[in-house]
Amino acid sequence: MTRTLVPHHSAPASAPSADRRARDRDWVEIQERMLVPLYEAVYERLEVGPGVRLLGLDCGSGLALLMAATRGAAVTGVDGDQPRLALARTRLLEESDSGGAARRLLNGGPAQAADPAGPAFNLVTAFSPIGCAAGDADGLRPELAEAVTAAERGSAVVLAGWGPPERCATSGVLRIAARLAEDWRPTRRDDLEEVAAHAGLKPDGSGRVACPFGYADRDSAVRGLLSTGLFDAAIRATDTAQVEKEVAEALHPHVRRDGTVWMPNVFRYLIARVP
Repeated sequence: MTRTLVPHHSAPASAPSADRRARDRDWVEIQERMLVPLYEAVYERLEVGPGVRLLGLDCGSGLALLMAATRGAAVTGVDGDQPRLALARTRLLEESDSGGAARRLLNGGPAQAADPAGPAFNLVTAFSPIGCAAGDADGLRPELAEAVTAAERGSAVVLAGWGPPERCATSGVLRIAARLAEDWRPTRRDDLEEVAAHAGLKPDGSGRVACPFGYADRDSAVRGLLSTGLFDAAIRATDTAQVEKEVAEALHPHVRRDGTVWMPNVFRYLIARVP
């Protein structure tokens, strides 16, 4: 079920458990925060707070859910990536207040999240951005179809995607995956609208958000980027050492005089409605 980029992606199936733990740590400590401006922009626009019953698809380690929960929303997250779901469970459930809104995390899909005895969801988020890997929307389509049946009429559904390549400095680094594994493609203008239409959703607004990727040094940048899962196909086609080397070289134009790495990016979100 887990899709590629950014928030929460599985390591290659052949990776040792120690490597997987290191990748998850890199995700949580380095990479996950890069999309915080996107989450904040969406929550502000939709006035997320008490009374919101949010279903987060592919919730990963749960930062977006935690941000919604701190606003007073009742949150349910679903994901097929058990290690990162365990991180989300620790993060959300240990920080929950006994009198606060509900927080649920489930290993599965939207069908498992529906509660026949309770109210339907009134907000669905799919924050894992699509639009840079071939077929990266394929896994989202069936999830959305299930989510729509668990949401009440008129509910907002939020989809996220990479902005135009010319406005995403990271696109140049991602082309390494294209060359090594032929798994990257340029973002198309109507990617999000096509996915929404496939699920029978009605577009109701969109926006663009600056989400720069900033790292303390080149090593942190390589580790953070590899934790996204976007380079998994390239690693399978070659090996980890080669991918790390080529990513480090591709980062050279983005290294500043003090050694930090800075890559301006723009991400896009679409708000659609359940008919």
